[in-house]
Amino acid sequence: MENLSIRKLDDDTVARLRIRAAHHRVSMEEEARRILRQALATPKRLGDLSIQFFGAESGVELELPQHTPHEPPSFA
Repeated sequence: MENLSIRKLDDDTVARLRIRAAHHRVSMEEEARRILRQALATPKRLGDLSIQFFGAESGVELELPQHTPHEPPSFA
């Protein structure tokens, strides 16, 4: 595991990190790790987000309209 030092943080940023860490009852170092993990996490796909917000677990049922099959366009 690597170490990382962050220099030249302004006083306001350090104070806000200290408050946020206290709110979550963790050290400032742990809070910074959590923030970095969240910021660098793989973003969810749009389909995953739509299921999360509009899926059956959310109490929303969507009916998709029926479409007749069609031939793909020809680019010849």
